[in-house]
Amino acid sequence: MPQEFHDILLVEDTPALARTYQGFLRDGPYVVRHVETGEAALAAIKAEAPEAILLDLKLPDMDGMEILTRLRAEGLGSPIIIITAHGSMNTAIEAMRAGASDFLVKPFSAERLKVTLENALEKQQLIQTVETYREKIDRHEFHGFIGSSLAMQAVYRSIESAATSNATVFITGESGTGKELCAQAVHRLSRRRSGPLVPINCAAIPRDLMESEIFGHVKGAFTGAFAEREGAAGQADGGTLFLDEICEMDPILQSKLLRFIQTGSFIKVGGSRAEQVDVRFVCATNRDPLVEIRDRRFREDLYYRLHVIPIHLPPLRERVDDVMEIACSLLRDYADQEGKTFRDFAPEAEAVLRQHSWPGNVRQLQNTIRNIVVLHDGSAVTPEMLPEIRQETATPSPGEGTAAAREAHLAGSKAKREARPTNDLRELAKLIRPLEEVEREAVEHAVELCGGDVRKSAVFLGVAAATIYRKLKAWRD
Repeated sequence: MPQEFHDILLVEDTPALARTYQGFLRDGPYVVRHVETGEAALAAIKAEAPEAILLDLKLPDMDGMEILTRLRAEGLGSPIIIITAHGSMNTAIEAMRAGASDFLVKPFSAERLKVTLENALEKQQLIQTVETYREKIDRHEFHGFIGSSLAMQAVYRSIESAATSNATVFITGESGTGKELCAQAVHRLSRRRSGPLVPINCAAIPRDLMESEIFGHVKGAFTGAFAEREGAAGQADGGTLFLDEICEMDPILQSKLLRFIQTGSFIKVGGSRAEQVDVRFVCATNRDPLVEIRDRRFREDLYYRLHVIPIHLPPLRERVDDVMEIACSLLRDYADQEGKTFRDFAPEAEAVLRQHSWPGNVRQLQNTIRNIVVLHDGSAVTPEMLPEIRQETATPSPGEGTAAAREAHLAGSKAKREARPTNDLRELAKLIRPLEEVEREAVEHAVELCGGDVRKSAVFLGVAAATIYRKLKAWRD
């Protein structure tokens, strides 16, 4: 593997010293460019920014400190190591405050120069790694998405990877998770960004009009076709065609769409001439496509044509830590739009939002926050402003739910009323049940009441869903 060399700019007006420093670095992984004046240094940096700069403070045309200050003001991130024969603590402090990475006092050894340079380059590499992490791995926002959870970081990376390709993207996720936002991000990051993004909702258009919406029609093709019309396929030429709710498409039209994907050509309704277009396909569905294939509502061959790059958007209940990031951002945006003073959530209100299961996902959260902002005002959202959410999230009151639950509650209440202290061990054995037995009965009863939904039962029991999963597995094993 070839050795990587670092580009170093040496700014030193004494040729003999410059040759000495170059000699110190000759055997290392460095390519050293040398200039003698400040103006020459600025010109060299403008032409090509070096990985590190060795800068003498005393130059014939300007002071090195002036160069340092100017470079940092312009945003140059390369480490700058100051070299001076006029070493003093005050000079060192001034240079470090101005943005120098380190400080060398003449004369210095080859070892001292190498160690200082290596440390500066390693530190710069670490800074760049951290910045890469923040930009690529620890992102709180991404092309309209909000959320820094690991699940969303994976989504962001998938979108970036998919965007560079021309392959078809198949987006899945529950309603309200941001499938159209995902399609827009894929298009904006692709090479087709200058072309159109044409969305068409397969569930919102009547079946007898869908073919015309996608492929267009010629004049007189059917009653009401008074002029030729360009369909979504033609409009998306050179860009992206987004087919939302693809599993809602009529099976007959699915076969025509399959031919269009395979050939890149289509015929308008009522026409006879094939038209060729260059289109990238992105589709989405909130259904399970494999179930739709099994039930013969969706063509298997079309699925495999479309399902090239899958992107799954997780529901909001699976990324609880993102709830407050989204809620706070929405709260401030809506407050600014409505002229309200909201800026944050009270801790009690935050707890309610975190515990809610959000079956409508981000769309439901958006509606909830907008409702709060329109109907209320204040510096912080309080639990009293969340009556519907509190009611849905709260533990059912005694007597609610099934008849069995009410009977169990009444029996328990009666037992509490009739309880009397006793020293009879047999009597105590009858009245007191093992905690593990009581816990198992409570957990299994809660899961049953919630229709087998472990996550929902966890909310009502006030424990983590992982705890219930673990206990159920242990009991069943």
